[in-house]
Amino acid sequence: MLKGINLTLMIGPAVPVPAPQSVMDALTSIQVNSGSNRSGFQLTFSVSKNSPLQTTLLPAGFFDPITTRVVIVVTVGGFPNVIMDGIATQQQLQPSNEPGQSTLTITGEDLSVLMDVIHIKRPFPAMPEIARIYTVLAPYAAFGIAPVAIPPFIPKLQVPTNGWESQDETDRAYLQRVARMNGFVFYVEPGPLPLQSIAYFGPDIRIPVPQPALNVNMDAHTNTESLSFTLDGLAKKVRIYFVMDPITKKIPIPIPVPNINAFKPPLGLRPTPPARVEFADDVASEAPDGAAKNILAFLMNNSDAISASGSLDVLRYGRVLRSRMLVGVRGAGLAYDGMYYVNSVTHNIKQGEYKQSFELSRDGLISNTPRVVA
Repeated sequence: MLKGINLTLMIGPAVPVPAPQSVMDALTSIQVNSGSNRSGFQLTFSVSKNSPLQTTLLPAGFFDPITTRVVIVVTVGGFPNVIMDGIATQQQLQPSNEPGQSTLTITGEDLSVLMDVIHIKRPFPAMPEIARIYTVLAPYAAFGIAPVAIPPFIPKLQVPTNGWESQDETDRAYLQRVARMNGFVFYVEPGPLPLQSIAYFGPDIRIPVPQPALNVNMDAHTNTESLSFTLDGLAKKVRIYFVMDPITKKIPIPIPVPNINAFKPPLGLRPTPPARVEFADDVASEAPDGAAKNILAFLMNNSDAISASGSLDVLRYGRVLRSRMLVGVRGAGLAYDGMYYVNSVTHNIKQGEYKQSFELSRDGLISNTPRVVA
């Protein structure tokens, strides 16, 4: 691709292998979107009437959806980064009357899509939630997916004589539903090596090791192409829960819950004050453990008031910006400099070009750290 940047594409039915030279020659662009819950990719190939992709690979099922696995590795400065390990879900052929303009597009998702193809009915008698999570994830070890699950902070276990929890949906839908109930997140992260992935179920904790800073408006030190910030005054809110008094069970007691997440510190000295107040009416009749789960889920799933979006050239930045981590910002001014959470990253790769667009967030103006990693 570029000096110091190399691309490795592995593709094939069931077990991916290094792509044939004819496939690499036809490849025109790669787009990988790494989001908060799931990731996706798109490969675009230039094809002609006599292209091996048209005459051999497509008819032989080389790009068939669901059965084709795709692994994309980008090596920057000698360090490999697995930016995608997924399954093709769609192929689109666009013939053109203009010579050399026909394209083949392969679209897919990360390996969690395999958990969303079979609707399963499964009982979990006398099983805690953490045991259910590992039971659901166990079959996917065959695809190199290693489960990493954190037990819910407020356990909920039913006596079998009073009933039990059951699954009546796909595995991915079940895992995401249970994660939301506990204020957790669930996603599948590719890497750290090819054909390996991590299925994470737990609180949304960003890796505390910061990435090199994004510099803007710093002349020769600038390493971003664009960067803009937005402060949403309506993003923060206070929710008021009502619980019945423990003696008469008839008098509702209001409990205001602030929009604060202990697992995602504000990262700013001047936090954004809440502007909205809402009332929750779905916990007064619940059992204490169910009400506590609901309140905890609100505390851990709140939104940040400050968001940022921008783009960069990987060659100038010097490494691959990764999502679900921290990154510093310099040159934006006293109010917006400092550390941010990286919510999502989109990789755009073409011949001789590797760029990324990204979404950042935090709560609070003015950095609470004196310096960021250069």
